[in-house]
Parts: sequence; structure tokens; C-alpha cells
Amino acid sequence: ANPAQHTLKSQWTTPINNRQQQRSATTIGSKPHHTTIGKINNIKMASNGSSTLDETNKIEPSLSAEEVLAAKAEIAEEADDGDDDDAVAATGEEFEVTPEEMSILRAELACEFPDDYTYLSDAYVKSVASKPYSKDPTVRRPIEYTMEKLTHVMEWRESSGATDFESLVKLAAGPHTDPEAVENPERLTKAKALVNSLNNASLYWHGVTKQGKPILWIRCGRKPWYPNVEAEVNALILIADAGIRAMPAGVTDFVVVSDSNSPPPPVPSFMINVLKALVKGYPDRLNVLLSAPVGSIIQFVMNLLLPLMPGRLAGKFLLKDQANARELLNEWLVRGEDDIPTFFGGPVDHDALYPEEGYSKVRGRGTLKFDYFGMIERLQASAKEWEDAQKN
Repeated sequence: ANPAQHTLKSQWTTPINNRQQQRSATTIGSKPHHTTIGKINNIKMASNGSSTLDETNKIEPSLSAEEVLAAKAEIAEEADDGDDDDAVAATGEEFEVTPEEMSILRAELACEFPDDYTYLSDAYVKSVASKPYSKDPTVRRPIEYTMEKLTHVMEWRESSGATDFESLVKLAAGPHTDPEAVENPERLTKAKALVNSLNNASLYWHGVTKQGKPILWIRCGRKPWYPNVEAEVNALILIADAGIRAMPAGVTDFVVVSDSNSPPPPVPSFMINVLKALVKGYPDRLNVLLSAPVGSIIQFVMNLLLPLMPGRLAGKFLLKDQANARELLNEWLVRGEDDIPTFFGGPVDHDALYPEEGYSKVRGRGTLKFDYFGMIERLQASAKEWEDAQKN
């Protein structure tokens, strides 16, 4: 089964086609109250029927109604732009892109972004260029329009600092006496904060699906209660880019699987910035996100974000209980049941490679504990194994 074929329509209590109605209920003219979010939203029971009192207690003191309204407004501002394209692209129709047109796009990207243009693979560029045009779905996107969309992605990468994050990891992994560390203490501080967000091993790539899509695993229970939001977002961008660079040939998107047991209280600014990054920096990169189990904190997060996502993105989120998640993993993973990790009831111990920080050793001569470079090597090996299997 293709993960992209599963949708939220039967899994969520808020229909996606009611997004515009929900947006109108959060206009500037509405008057917020000082009631906490736990009282505004009807927090439901967990999918397994157990009490979610502990999770509700985490939610209630974390957000005021004013903060919720501000968060929704900021997310909507970023997410509104792509709705027309999403509606057209969702038809699945693709047009031919000639080798000459690809050469033009590649040359322009190389000219405008000489240090980073190889980040976008030919397969991804062709995928973007082949979509129907939102203003006239009977024709393909004009080359100029495609170039504009790709330029927006590359400009976002520059403004977000994405192109520099891996060098920060290397700096933090080195000795504090390194000339760069001594001469630029502010940069070293930023590097240490980034590495500190990696060290809890709450995000890592491991393996690919039967369709060759890299799998990003999220361990919510390892996330900090009081995060450095900037560093956490930077770590997510760094990890996402590492997975994209290691994709098998011809693959342009990835799968996310979230072990959503014991998540920390939601942090609005983190959620806002993650959604911004996904919309602006990674269009058409997410194939599906599976989250299990579904407690009240996860439901709260989705109640906040889902109504404001571009429609095509919203349809890629699956909220399941453990048993249903295991069934999907059995369908998606290359070796089926034999690839399911222990935290979903399977035999594979991810902790042997990505342990909690307290069980990790320092790698290098700095503060890096997370096996970032080993993760990349293993993902590249999985990608090559998948590519070789396609040739047989």
C-alpha cells in the first residue's frame, strides 16, 4: 500500500473542508478570553479509551486564548499562499518536461545559488516543473513559474541558515580550542545549542519504505519540556536536509513516523516555525506523517495546526492507535514486521543506535553525542540497498 493513499478523513473529528469556516472564527475582530486552551478545546479521551488527565494538565497552563489566536494568525499567513497550487497538484496529473527545459532550470539555479544548487535533485526539479498550472490546469506550469517556486525554496534556505547547519555540527564536535571556536564564541554557542537539540535523539532517519522513501522517526517522549525553540527548529531543518540528500535516485519525498507517547507540553512558537518550514522550505517533500498513539496533547496540536494547513498537506497526517500504526508499518517497511521498532511492538531496537542522551557517549572532542554522521552513512546504505533491489 502507498502511504500517500491514506487520508485523515475517517481519522479526525474536524473535516478538512471546514478549514475556511474555522479560519473565519479566528479573525482579528473576535474577542479572546483569558481561559486556558484546555478549557477552550474539548479535550477528548485518548484513542485507547484511557484517561488523559495527566496530558490535559500539561496543556492547560501552557497557552492562553490570546496566544492561540496569535499562533493561528501567524500560521495562516504562511500557509494560505500555496492552496491554489495544492488543489491543482492534488489531481496527480503530470506533464512532460523536456531535457532542454531541465537544463535551463538547472543552469539558472546554479547561477543564482552556486553553493547550494545541487541540494535540489533533478527528480525533484522535474516533479515541481511537471505539475499543472494553478491558473489553467489544462497546461503545465510555465518554466518561469517553476523557477520562481524553486527560487523561493532556495531563498528560504539562505534566510533560515539551513546551508550552514552541518558546519555548526562539525564545529561543536571539535575541541573548544579550535581557531574558529576561539575567534567566534557566538558561533560556537549557536553550534552547541544545535548539537544539544540533537543529543536527545528525538529525531533520526532510519531505513526506507518499500517505495524507497526515507523514514524520519520522532520520539516525542524525549523532547524537552522547556526547549530552545530556535535550536530545536534548526535541528529539525538539519535532519530533514540530511535525509533529502541521502534519498535514493528518483525519490523526492519522505515518511515521518512519530512515537507520540508522553509528549511534552505544546510550545506554540515551535509549532508555528515547524509549519512555516514545512510550507516554505519543504513543499511536496512530506509523503505522510503517522502519529501513534493519539492522546490529548497530540489532538490539541492537530486541532491548532490542521485547520490552517494547505489542504494537500493536511491530508498527509494519519493519527492512529498502536495496533493500527503497527499494521501500516508492516505494509510500508521493507521487511514488514521484522523492521518494526520495539516502541511499536516490533523486534528492532533503535535505541542501540540512537539511545537517550544519558546513555550516549561524546563523539569527537566537543559536545556532540548524537551519531549524526553515522546516521547519514546508514541511511545512504539503506538507499543503495533499495536502489540495487530495483535493478533485480
